[in-house]
Amino acid sequence: MQRETLSRRSVLAIATGCTVAGVGATTVSGVLEDGTAAADTAEEDLSRESFSIMEGTSRETTVYVTEAPVEGPTVVVTGGMHGNEVAGYEAAGDIADWRIDAGTLVAIPEANAAAVEEGTRSGDDWGDLNRQFPEGSEPETDLARAIWDVLVEYDADVVVDLHESTGIYAGDPVDGVGQAIFHSDGAEAVETARAAAEYVNRTSVDDPELAFEIGPFSGPDTEPNGLLVHKAARDLGAESYLVETLSTDVDLETRVRWHLTIAEQLVADDLFPEDEPDNEHEPDVDEDADASDDDPAEGESDGTGDESDGDGENAADGTDENAGDAGADDASPIAKITTEPANAGDVALEPGQTVTLDATCSNAREGRLVCYEWDVGGNDQFDERGETLQVTAGDVGRDTVVLRVTDDADRTTTASITLSTD
Repeated sequence: MQRETLSRRSVLAIATGCTVAGVGATTVSGVLEDGTAAADTAEEDLSRESFSIMEGTSRETTVYVTEAPVEGPTVVVTGGMHGNEVAGYEAAGDIADWRIDAGTLVAIPEANAAAVEEGTRSGDDWGDLNRQFPEGSEPETDLARAIWDVLVEYDADVVVDLHESTGIYAGDPVDGVGQAIFHSDGAEAVETARAAAEYVNRTSVDDPELAFEIGPFSGPDTEPNGLLVHKAARDLGAESYLVETLSTDVDLETRVRWHLTIAEQLVADDLFPEDEPDNEHEPDVDEDADASDDDPAEGESDGTGDESDGDGENAADGTDENAGDAGADDASPIAKITTEPANAGDVALEPGQTVTLDATCSNAREGRLVCYEWDVGGNDQFDERGETLQVTAGDVGRDTVVLRVTDDADRTTTASITLSTD
């Protein structure tokens, strides 16, 4: 299969305007007197190096490391886990060139270089690289171990893995898992992903049907597992994200720009703490434009992984049928219900079947959530509290459950789901 690529000139026009340098000497001219990073750190102030892993083998690939003159978190960005997901590895290659203001940026643009060269998902008979990182134990192949060793050696604080899918997630993994940002647990990761989705949708997505959504990682005992970002989040405690763009019917340049915009927003506080990043791929944005927080473009999705395409997540849950934030004021929290088993609100359940309702995808636009309450039966009696609730489907008919979330400013929002045995 022939590789789809952008010319280097096109890439630079989208991304950065500077090329990967060799090993450079770290200087202090980009540091302010108080020790913080000066905006737009000069190229000569950065330390850059690169090295190979799996050297001398068919799996050899390059790791690029950029250190800013100011200490900060370590961000690892990977692409090319699957060799036919072109925008991911093209964008990761551009990210390796970024001029950062603080911290350390480690980029592995072509994690599975052999698959990238062949233009196939996995390459030869090594299997799916992004299923070879079991949590709590050693990675399963030499290449997976070499990649993991990089994360451990540099003590990754944030990990971003870039992928593509042939379809948009719409409740069925067969359709694909594109146009989504999946995130690790924790309010900060949820908010960072939400803000990134909102930003890219406002600045770079013209078609509402291509709007990015966000969703949580699947649980440790839920397929898909063995993903790099899962292991990074749960074994290293890194804030982790998996980004999926649509690989069909959208030109490569646009897909790369989406990846770059999202990745930059996900790591802005880590690598660009003092000013807006300037890596020369952003569109002109009307700062006065009215972008409502409850625009569908920033919706939440609980995407399900597709073994043959992309790496979308499945928290073994279904989404609520009434997400309750439409028409809310800009500061109101977002209430969200997911279910185990998945999509329990969309199917006929067996009488007596137990369903777990999960509100952890809910989030506060400002401040933090302080209370999760449940009304079982839809009678305005919120008698149950907690982030999760187990309910039993009735013998006949329908049961409605309402979630109410409250933030630390006493703002509330509700969402509901109906469980049916009909």
